[in-house]
Amino acid sequence: MGGMPLYDMPWWRWRANVRSALHMLSDPVFQRECWLAGHEGYGDVTDAVYRLVEDTWLDNWSAEKYVGAVFRDSGEAALVDVAVLRVLRIMHQVGADAHVSAYLDHPGWPEAVHAAREAHVRLAVNDGEDPDLPPRPLGVLEMLTRIA
Repeated sequence: MGGMPLYDMPWWRWRANVRSALHMLSDPVFQRECWLAGHEGYGDVTDAVYRLVEDTWLDNWSAEKYVGAVFRDSGEAALVDVAVLRVLRIMHQVGADAHVSAYLDHPGWPEAVHAAREAHVRLAVNDGEDPDLPPRPLGVLEMLTRIA
């Protein structure tokens, strides 16, 4: 999110949190090397889902509600909605406190990762950032969202 034009969206802090979550949820290599391995500084699946839905309430209504505030257009919102629904379906099936492996081994996880990847790529590209950079630690996100 270093290249992200954070301030051009009214609710850019929410966008930064959603982007961070989608980035981590969309990267299976990251999930194995950081979450599964237990590296600190990146949270876990539950943390990512919380960042995805905590302020936005995307677990209760469509991302379309935030077009112009968090999301640039209906295309972004539609991709985010699909990712949220797929990830939440699995979370409800395995439980919020499940070990990372329960998510990664779930038969629907590849579809959730794919949906998160599509949303992540769209948002990152629209923000002028390389979507293939590895996810940043949560401390970086915290510093970015304290600015201004």
